[in-house]
Amino acid sequence: MRVTRVSARFPRITRHAAAVVLAAALVGISAQPASATPPGIPSKVTAQSQLNALTVATQGSTSGYSRDLFPHWITISGSCNTREQVLKRDGTSVVVDSSCAATSGRWYSPYDGATWTAASDVDIDHVVPLAEAWRSGANSWTTSRRQSFANDLSRPQLIAVTDNVNQSKGDQDPSTWQPPLSSYRCTYSKMWITVKYNWGLTLQSSEKSALQSMLNTCSS
Repeated sequence: MRVTRVSARFPRITRHAAAVVLAAALVGISAQPASATPPGIPSKVTAQSQLNALTVATQGSTSGYSRDLFPHWITISGSCNTREQVLKRDGTSVVVDSSCAATSGRWYSPYDGATWTAASDVDIDHVVPLAEAWRSGANSWTTSRRQSFANDLSRPQLIAVTDNVNQSKGDQDPSTWQPPLSSYRCTYSKMWITVKYNWGLTLQSSEKSALQSMLNTCSS
């Protein structure tokens, strides 16, 4: 930003006013809301094609499953880990301290339409839960691949939502759990489908039927 020098011959009050205007402009730039939307959400047409391509299989067992087999949250940049990155991405006017912990901000949870001003009220949801991934093929992956899946910032696999809504979801798939806010179910289905497609995971027939019904509500 180019800043014009305020002439010394102007009264002090004028120079002060100019400084206040400049400071306000800088705050406005830094406080712009983040995208608040995970990346890589496909169109309805693309999601339909991906859903058609997914392999339908009997759901596997959770035998041997542990969240520790999907290492998270990992350091992404500087002192910021994956959770902190998503909080910054999905929030508005997020302020962090020297350790990258969010000290203030505002988070809108698209699952239920609630807005929160404390990061402690927000969970980072794995759209396709780790246990669901395990039952759908991730049990045969290397730990390195499972780590990449659990910290995937390039696809719509991570999203900041109300903590107790995330906890009510647990490891359920769309045949038994969908976002309480029905208007978001279209988007949720597209996120779920593209994550499973890009990671080569299978789905069960009831899951596919639920996803198709949700996708049918999309206009684009």
